[in-house]
Amino acid sequence: VQLQAFGGGLVQAGGSLRLSCAASGTFFRINTMGWYRQAPGKQRELVASVTSGGTTDYADSVKGRFTVSRDKNTLYLQMNSLRPEDTAVYYCKLRVLKNAYWGQGTQVTVSS
Repeated sequence: VQLQAFGGGLVQAGGSLRLSCAASGTFFRINTMGWYRQAPGKQRELVASVTSGGTTDYADSVKGRFTVSRDKNTLYLQMNSLRPEDTAVYYCKLRVLKNAYWGQGTQVTVSS
């Protein structure tokens, strides 16, 4: 199983970015995909996740600004009203039963 993330970049505060993550390989259809982020000197944290059944979960800090979605095995994160504190490396994750797979990170930098 491989995950490949796209879409990071540099944006001004108040701007928008859209991240994508494509999962390839063979895995059980019931699973959860999610976005995590890690800022310098901080622990990796959950940003948003979505199950194969469509149930979503968001960190309080991004509710109302970020939207997570998926199309089969491709995960998306629409990020609006970006803030400097959203600056981090963003990682996608696929959790299937007891296994977890991570994609490479993509840098998101929000300038003030």
